[in-house]
Amino acid sequence: MNNHRLLTGLFAITLLSGGVCMSQDRQMISLESLFDVAERNSMQLRPSFAAEEESKREISVARSARLPEANATLSLSYIGDGFITKRNFSDYQRAPIPHLGTGLGLNISQPIYSGGAITAGIDLAEIKSTAARYATELQRNSIRLQLTGHYLDLYKSINIRTVVENNISQASKVLEEMRARYKQGVALQNDITRYELLVSNLRLQLIKINNLIDILNRNIVVTAGLPENTVVVPDSTLLSRSLPSETEDWWQREAMVSAPTLKLARSGVEISRKAETLVRSERLPKIGIQAGWTMDGPILVEIPPINRNLSYWYVGVGVSYNISSLYKSNKALAKSKATTRHALQQLDALQENVNLEVRADYIRYMEAYEELKTQHKSVELAERNYRTISTRYLADMALITDMLDAANSKLDAEQKLVNARINIIYNYYKLLFTSGKI
Repeated sequence: MNNHRLLTGLFAITLLSGGVCMSQDRQMISLESLFDVAERNSMQLRPSFAAEEESKREISVARSARLPEANATLSLSYIGDGFITKRNFSDYQRAPIPHLGTGLGLNISQPIYSGGAITAGIDLAEIKSTAARYATELQRNSIRLQLTGHYLDLYKSINIRTVVENNISQASKVLEEMRARYKQGVALQNDITRYELLVSNLRLQLIKINNLIDILNRNIVVTAGLPENTVVVPDSTLLSRSLPSETEDWWQREAMVSAPTLKLARSGVEISRKAETLVRSERLPKIGIQAGWTMDGPILVEIPPINRNLSYWYVGVGVSYNISSLYKSNKALAKSKATTRHALQQLDALQENVNLEVRADYIRYMEAYEELKTQHKSVELAERNYRTISTRYLADMALITDMLDAANSKLDAEQKLVNARINIIYNYYKLLFTSGKI
């Protein structure tokens, strides 16, 4: 009864899955193509691109500090009458003043020397822009590694599904032979029941695998920004590729140059050093050319006031120096130096971590090849054992438990072989990610 319900449920699920797939778009997509699609469509990358664009705008803002400052003023005012008195406030006399006051002025200043503050500000903005680009690169690499994991897990699950389906087919044939032997009186009903349980467990495993495939496909579609109805079919040539076999030293050198985490850390050191330059620039004088024109009325410096406009212009060099910086900037400079030391120490720590990660990833990469060799041998032995036990069982020389153990061992060996093949690819891409080459 339970088996009948299970088969009915499987039939319904199969029909439902077939109806859903009719509206789905199955596409064979290579891993590299998936990376390209994610580059264009991934929602997770858009904030990084926006931050990168913002940092580029900051460079333009910093460069604008080199442009002249131009200020224009216009004023209208009502001026009340004044009065004059002696110094002891006696002899009060009213002093009529023209009531309409006007002012018009134009001032232009061009910085010539700022103690290096403007140049350092531009350099700082450029370094921050570079850091934003490195942050985008790190996020891009993280998404690629994430997609690689989902993609290879999908490939692994599809291959394991094939293995399980083949085992269901083989187990069903054995079950038919058992039933025929039972009718002949040379097999026990208990043996049939136990093998039916094996088939039921395999079918339940198949349902779980199909669900996992659906989850992984959804993860890929959302992460890469593919259309929602896309069904990703992994590239069947992926496992036949010839992968590079460079030495660990080669990977270590590449990581020291290309790892985005190290690039970001180096940018942090440069930012700290430029901040030191900005602090030091506060101790230096600021020099600039100034020019201006002013027209004011009435002329109030005369008694009685003259109801006319006074206009004049000037051109000259202005020098300013913040004397308080001599005793205020010391603490700021000490803080900036401490920040630079901290950034350098972080860089050293990250270099050490990257070195350890590359070594670990390289060892796992080499280990994956050894695992593949072992699993090839395991499958060969499991298949030989299964054939031997099957022959002996048909000749009444083995128990049903021996058949079950042989079938389970064969299934386990085949699944591990699939995993071993895909683990090589994953460990290779993990090594690419750690070294900044993905």
